[in-house]
Amino acid sequence: MNGNTTLQASDNFDEAPVWSPEDFALAVHRVGLQPTSMKKQKINITLDPDVVAWFKRQAGGRGYQTLINAALREAMQQKTIEETLRRVIREELHST
Repeated sequence: MNGNTTLQASDNFDEAPVWSPEDFALAVHRVGLQPTSMKKQKINITLDPDVVAWFKRQAGGRGYQTLINAALREAMQQKTIEETLRRVIREELHST
């Protein structure tokens, strides 16, 4: 522990501090470095039955919507990485 924390260390020799509900209430959800709302937006979406069935199997029946959300987030982040790499490569090719 670096000594800068105001939280008490746990008793199991783990250096992770003990978090209280008040600590979690002060937490800020971030994507990258930008704060985002932790509220999820409820939408209706039509998916192919085999896609829904696959996600339900992966999740064991419950929590499949969370897996769909994670897959969409991963695709979104992958697109950003891909666009960044393409831009860097274009810039490098044009500078030579």
